[in-house]
Amino acid sequence: MWRKPDGKKVESFTIITTEPNELVRPIHKRMPVILQPKDEEQWLDASRTSFAKARSVLKPYPEEQMDAHDVSTIVNSTKYDGPECIQPISDDETPRAGQLSLL
Repeated sequence: MWRKPDGKKVESFTIITTEPNELVRPIHKRMPVILQPKDEEQWLDASRTSFAKARSVLKPYPEEQMDAHDVSTIVNSTKYDGPECIQPISDDETPRAGQLSLL
């Protein structure tokens, strides 16, 4: 538990990353850990799970259980947080010059 200098609790979270699976590898050199449903209880029960056993579930999610598609550039802005951020775009809308610049 993290605490501020005044002793109050800090509410926070951490995204744990791992090496990418074959689907994500062309996009990025790492990916967030996504737990399999069968591993969730083991991960959450720190009183009964050793560090080594908990660490064993921190692996790439199976690519055959995922999908990847191009999405709109609106995902580059924090103003947007809706379903349109994950809607596939057509080939006509896909940028052709590689990765976009954020600046």
